[in-house]
Amino acid sequence: MKIRETWPRWIGHATAAASLGYGALGVVWALGGPGFPFGRGDAELVAAGENGLAASLLGAATARVGGPVIALTGVLGACAALAMARGWGRDRGQTWRRLLTGFGLVTAVVLAVLIPDYRVLVVVAYTPILAVTLPFGFPAGQSYLDLVSWPRINLILLVALGIAWAATTVAYRRRTSGTCGNCGRGSDGTATWTTAASAARWGRWATWIAFATPFVYAATRWAWALGIPLGITDEFLREGEENGMWIAGATLATMGAGGAVLTLGLIQGWGEVFPRWMPGLRGRRVPISLATVPAALVAILVTEAGLMYVRMVALQGVTADSWATTLPETVWPVWGVALGAAALAYHLRRRGGCRHCGAGVPHREEVGPGSAGLTLRTPGTTD
Repeated sequence: MKIRETWPRWIGHATAAASLGYGALGVVWALGGPGFPFGRGDAELVAAGENGLAASLLGAATARVGGPVIALTGVLGACAALAMARGWGRDRGQTWRRLLTGFGLVTAVVLAVLIPDYRVLVVVAYTPILAVTLPFGFPAGQSYLDLVSWPRINLILLVALGIAWAATTVAYRRRTSGTCGNCGRGSDGTATWTTAASAARWGRWATWIAFATPFVYAATRWAWALGIPLGITDEFLREGEENGMWIAGATLATMGAGGAVLTLGLIQGWGEVFPRWMPGLRGRRVPISLATVPAALVAILVTEAGLMYVRMVALQGVTADSWATTLPETVWPVWGVALGAAALAYHLRRRGGCRHCGAGVPHREEVGPGSAGLTLRTPGTTD
């Protein structure tokens, strides 16, 4: 069976094992072992001075205090994940279910969104860029290893663990609330807001917001690449021109703008059926996961990066000569939430009948202008 059908059965155990493993690292750090990747142990943040430490939620953390906290949290998380995997609380009243669900959601948000900073986005975004530019010696004196330091890898691991906690919580709620463990629908089919017609309405708004927001950031980076000192000093502009920083920023901004255009596929016909200009794929249905998985990942990355800039602005403020370096990024959480909602709406609108519970009887449903029009759904079909 495919992973997307079996994950509710094993995700809780996998999350428990991963949490316990990370807790073991906390024991190592508490005992003075090397590699503590937060706060004072993060050489990259320390080298950046006050700005670097302010960028991280754990900027003041030390191994002496952080190690034991991580160890205790890892053990507690492992126990909670095992309890959720076993469906503990199903017969113990609503209070236990709420406690475990709340613990899972808070853990997922803290690990995947609050603790990580912009560097996870940097690694993901610049990996394809460096793959093209490094063979030609740009940036000079740089290697890919400079991009993937241990603190950055650690943040990526935390994001992955946070996603695992989110999946564990979803599986647990389905298991203990009487809904289908595979599709999440109840015996009555589906909640009103999750119907295809409803998702098409609110998903359209979310998609257009997710499309427009990245251009706030892109406008400043394109301006700098063109030699326009928008929101920065002339001296800073020249410095960026000399070291190639504005070219790299404009490239990243262009990638974001390109992703924004692709976001429109979540409400357009070419986002459901490959267009005719794509040889070998033309006329075939776009797999749902091909659209939703990248969108969900980007939503997480831009949200966590945007929250970092929100913290920086809140703690340090902005000036007339520096507002463009931080303020445009503070709208990224809006971008991330909107993109995540747009991806969810796309999934709800396109999902077919469930082969496990039988929900999703054959019907034709008008999903509104801007989408692929009429969509036929039958039980047992998947995309």
